[in-house]
Parts: sequence; structure tokens; C-alpha cells
Amino acid sequence: MELNKQFSDKALKDFGLIDKATNEGSEKAFAELMERYKKPVYHMILKMVRNVDDAEDLTIEAFAKAFKNLHKFKKDFTFSTWLFRIATNNTIDFIRKKKLETYSLNTSYSDDSGDAVTIDVEDKNLTPDEETIKTQKIELVRMFVDKLPAKYQRLVRLRYFDELSYEEIATEIEAPLGTVKAQLHRARELMYDLVKEKRQHI
Repeated sequence: MELNKQFSDKALKDFGLIDKATNEGSEKAFAELMERYKKPVYHMILKMVRNVDDAEDLTIEAFAKAFKNLHKFKKDFTFSTWLFRIATNNTIDFIRKKKLETYSLNTSYSDDSGDAVTIDVEDKNLTPDEETIKTQKIELVRMFVDKLPAKYQRLVRLRYFDELSYEEIATEIEAPLGTVKAQLHRARELMYDLVKEKRQHI
């Protein structure tokens, strides 16, 4: 009863979908939640990173992280508030990591001015949190990737399962970088269409 007084009809609909997703493992419920919030989450992230490719990848990551932790969601506030907080924090972590792709090692020598010299060494190892996000992202993508046309399946697997960069994918499939980006963009659109299709069959 209290929920009806506190929350809008949209929020109450979200709560119902969350119950179906967590209690019944309903793919249709996951799909509708994604369809309802995919665009606003994407546009918010795009404003933060100012890069279409990164925004699309981070949108998928945000939903993957949210869906993985959906059982922890408490109905003390709306799903959209919770989702946007996850998306924002994940994007901030991405931006911070991009700016700090290296960590400093203090060396035992100084330069000509007598100042201590540091060597920047790129850290290639994933943190536990990054490993978790990678796993979550793969699980979400797997829900729909098998339904994509074969040429897109390979691209999506290389990008999200093998974690290759766009440049590495271009080398792997011997295609121009622009083609890789365009086809991955199309693959994501097709995946979102599959989500929409599931929603319409609820």
C-alpha cells in the first residue's frame, strides 16, 4: 500500500518487472527494463564521455552490472535512480582509468636537477571489479548474441568476450577500422531490436 503512495505508476511497473526478473528469471522482464531505460542511460553517458563508441560500450556495462546485482535492489527508491547511479559510477571509473592508465614506480635515481624520477608503467592486469564487470557484460550480451547474423556474432564476441580493441578487431578480421566501428554499431542496434522484440511479446 505504501508503495502506491510513494511511487509513480512507471516506478511501480519497474518494481513488477524486477520481481519477475529476480524471482522467475524472466528474460522478457530484463528486456523490458533495458528497453525502458536504454536511451536515457546512453545519452547521460554520452554527455560524460563525449564518444559514441565508449558510450555504447558503457551503456551495455551499466545494464550488465545492474542486472547482475538486481537481487540486491531495495524498493526504497526508484529503479531509475539506482540504475543511473550505477551507470554514473561506472562511467566515472572509466574516465578515471582512462586518465590514469599508468601507475608510477619510484626509482632510486634523480635527474640532472636532483629531482626524483618516476617511471610510468602501464598496468595491463584487470582488478577484481573489472573482471566482474567483464563477466557481467558477457552474460548480458550472450542473452542475444546467438540471434544475430553470423558476421555480427563474430564481431560482438571479439569485442565483448575477447575484450579486443577496435583496432585489434580490424587487424583480426582484416577490415578497415571504420568498417569495424560501423558494423559493431549495427550489431548493437540489432541486439537492442531483439530486446524490443522480447518486450513486445510480454
